[in-house]
Amino acid sequence: MSYGYTTRLCSLNKQADGFMLGVKLGRVCIRKEVPVAKVASQLGVSRQTVYNWFAGVHEPKEELKNLIKQLLIEYKK
Repeated sequence: MSYGYTTRLCSLNKQADGFMLGVKLGRVCIRKEVPVAKVASQLGVSRQTVYNWFAGVHEPKEELKNLIKQLLIEYKK
């Protein structure tokens, strides 16, 4: 897997609740090979935070949710 998407992270993402916004973002980023560093930079958070969202460990803060929704639209193109 490129861009640091380990088999473990991909597995955690597949097992996580697909209704969680961070998990949705993770599925799109993994499929489209969007680098975690790019996502983190665009949202002003750490790479570890993004990994936690992708794995379903944590949900993004409320103030980031609209920006994440915009990124989802952009990344799906």
